[in-house]
Amino acid sequence: MHERLSAPPAPLAWLDVNAQARRTAGLRRSVRPRPAVDDLIRLDLAGNDYLGLSRHPDVIEAGVAALRAWGAGSTGSRLVSGTTELHAELETALAAHTGFAAGLVFASGYAANLGALTALVSAGDLVVSDEHNHASIVDACRLSRAEVAIVPHLDVAAVESALAGRSYRRAVMVTDSVFSADGDLAPLAELHAVTRRHGAVLLVDEAHALGVVGARGEGAVAAAGLAGAPDVVATVTLSKSLGSQGGAVLGPVEVRDHLIDTARTFIFDTGLAPAAAGAALGALRLLAATPALAARSRARAGELARLAEAPAPAAAVVSVVLGEPERAVAAAQTCREHGVAVGCFRPPTVPPGTSRLRLSARADLTDDDIALFATALAAARAAQPAGTPAGRS
Repeated sequence: MHERLSAPPAPLAWLDVNAQARRTAGLRRSVRPRPAVDDLIRLDLAGNDYLGLSRHPDVIEAGVAALRAWGAGSTGSRLVSGTTELHAELETALAAHTGFAAGLVFASGYAANLGALTALVSAGDLVVSDEHNHASIVDACRLSRAEVAIVPHLDVAAVESALAGRSYRRAVMVTDSVFSADGDLAPLAELHAVTRRHGAVLLVDEAHALGVVGARGEGAVAAAGLAGAPDVVATVTLSKSLGSQGGAVLGPVEVRDHLIDTARTFIFDTGLAPAAAGAALGALRLLAATPALAARSRARAGELARLAEAPAPAAAVVSVVLGEPERAVAAAQTCREHGVAVGCFRPPTVPPGTSRLRLSARADLTDDDIALFATALAAARAAQPAGTPAGRS
C-alpha cells in the first residue's frame, strides 16, 4: 500500500503572515493608478512637481521634440549607444545652473546616489550618514562595503566625532540637503568645514532643493557657497522641480571621469530616455529664464505650513506629524474626500510614532488652491479621534 504524499511545503506562506502583521499595524500599502484627469482631485499636494512644470507646454514640447528626434528609448547603456547629444547638453546645463564643473546623467536619482557613493568609497573607507537620509543613500551605504557611521539628524558635532574617532583610507559624509520627509535643511556650511578639516568629501543629495532653494533655484549647495569646491559632490533628480525623470551627479571633472569608469549604475543601466532628457532640459531652461519660480514655491510652502501649524519649511516640503499610522491614513483620506491629494508617510519611511501628512507646495498654486486646502484640513481635524489635533507637529 502506497503512502499518501503529503502536501508540498509552501515556501512563500510567510508572505501572508507578514502582510497580516503589516495590516494590523496600519502599514499595508496599495498602488492606486491615477487617471490622466482625476475628476475627484482638484488639488494635488502629494506629488513632487514643485515648480508646476510637469505639464507646462514648453516642457511637454521639449520632450515631444526629443521623442521625435531620437526615438522612444536611448537604445542602450550610456557607454554603448545610450548617450545622445541631448544628454551631453543636459549635463552641461545642469552643471552651469548649479555652479559645478561637470555633470553626469543617470536613469534615476536613486541610481545617481548608488553610483556616486559606491564609486567614491569601498572596503577600508568610511561613510558618515545622517540618520534621516533617503533610502537610496541608505542602500548606497550598504552596497559600498565601507564602514558606515550613522549620526543623529543634523548633528554636526557627531559628524566631527565620527570622522575624528576612526581610522580610514578615505571618507565621505553624505546627507540630504532638504530632507524628503521632514522638509528641514542640512547645515551644509558647517558640515563642509568639518569634512574639509578631516580631509573628507561632502556628498549632498539635492533632490528636494534643486529648483526651490537659492535665488535662482540653483540648490542648497550653491546657496551655501559650496558649489564648485574640489571636495563637494552633489546628486540631483530630474523628477521633482524639473517635472521629468532621471538623475545626475555633479562635481569636479575628475569625479565625472571616475564615475564613467566605475559607477555600476551608469555603466550597466540603460541610458535615460531621450524624451525625459529633453523635458528636463526644457524645464531647466524655463527655471533659468524665470528664477522667481523658486521663491514662489517657497512662499506657497510657507502658507501651507502656517495653515497646518507645521514647522516653517526650508523648501517646498511641509511635514505635518500626526503620530500613529491610522491617524495619518484617516487624515489623508478625509483630505481626498474634499478633493485634495496629500502624501501619507508611515514607517518605515519615517520613524515609529511620527506618521504624517507630507504636503508638496508648487509655484503655480493659486489663492483658491490654498483656500481649498484650508477647507480639507479643517475637515481632517474635525474627523480626528481624541488626541493630538490634526495639523500639529
